[in-house]
Amino acid sequence: MEGTQGVLAFKPVAAGIDVQFGGQRHTVQVVRNGEMCHVFAAHGATQAELLDPLAHAGDTQGEGGRLTAPMPGKVVSFAVKAGDKVSKGQALAVMEAMKMEHTIAAPADGVVSELMFAPGDQVTEGSELLRLQS
Repeated sequence: MEGTQGVLAFKPVAAGIDVQFGGQRHTVQVVRNGEMCHVFAAHGATQAELLDPLAHAGDTQGEGGRLTAPMPGKVVSFAVKAGDKVSKGQALAVMEAMKMEHTIAAPADGVVSELMFAPGDQVTEGSELLRLQS
């Protein structure tokens, strides 16, 4: 099936996941380990990595205390306000993108110095959402 193009359809069933592609139908089992999914079928196995850019927003220190939107979306809510002390991994904001809600966490301990948007605001990729001070 290498190079085959077509519609991929899948749904959970009692025996695993029913996958339809390229005129063929298979039942597969998926085992998730973190962001890696191992897919097992009668004719072989493969693995796939889950890609969720919003899940890692702020993971790097390259933004100099800034947290930016990794993709366009809508700010749903902030769990903090200016002046709040936060710990690494603490939920700071929730964004909605591609019909899914994603929590943005603090990349390090710090103090929220400013919120750049309000809930309901649309943001573009790279928009600074809030500022943290070390």
